[in-house]
Amino acid sequence: MEGSVVVGVVVALAVPFLGNTLGAALVFLMRHGMSERFTKALLGFAAGVMIAASVWSLIMPALAAAEDSGLPAWLPATVGFLGGMFLLLAIDHFTPHLHVGSDEPEGPASTLKKPAMMMAALAIHNLPEGMAVGVVLAGFLAGDSTIALAAVVALSIGIAIQNVPEGAIVSLPLVANGLSRPRAFAAGALCGAVEPVGALLMLAITGLVTPLLPYVLAFAAGAMMYVVTEELIPQTQQGRHANIGTIGVAFGFVLMMILDVALG
Repeated sequence: MEGSVVVGVVVALAVPFLGNTLGAALVFLMRHGMSERFTKALLGFAAGVMIAASVWSLIMPALAAAEDSGLPAWLPATVGFLGGMFLLLAIDHFTPHLHVGSDEPEGPASTLKKPAMMMAALAIHNLPEGMAVGVVLAGFLAGDSTIALAAVVALSIGIAIQNVPEGAIVSLPLVANGLSRPRAFAAGALCGAVEPVGALLMLAITGLVTPLLPYVLAFAAGAMMYVVTEELIPQTQQGRHANIGTIGVAFGFVLMMILDVALG
């Protein structure tokens, strides 16, 4: 058991971060940036992975974990999901940031430059992904029968896969906005460090009160779905090639579903 605990912790904290770092490193290979069509395909793919992870890795285990609580199984999932959505809404509202492909900053007025606001947007995006991995890991460490080590590995791999294009999507525009390639890589990799922080936060919260597990699982799902509906899907539907983003969603969803069902 001790060996599996170590594996679970290492995989959950390191694998998604490595995926983001690998994506950021593409800034050294893709000298001419990415086409609009390819960018939309990758954004759609990331959205599909996050939607599937929210359902199979988070909502379904939340419902299963709540069955023995004496409450209706849907109640913790509902409370947690809405809590995650509204927390990300508040963070999005009060943090100055700039989404990729947009020239209109969001949040309160700020003197921050474009690269800094783009990094803030990526950090907001990465936080719920780290939270999702952390809460699944917390459930495994707590001995919850509905969450196995394979579920931790499957979710970590899925998040890492979709972090690769995300790291590239952010790092390349940083170069276009004046940063050198080494600095753009470092900035993209640094933003990925938000994910281990989010995972550790969920570990701490769930470790304090194990009965909170169903709520926290659904909370992470709500946070991820906020990112999907607020950021990823809208970006795939702007301008031309919208169907490419939709196809990306389909492939991302199927891949994450296969990972979760086959491994978890």
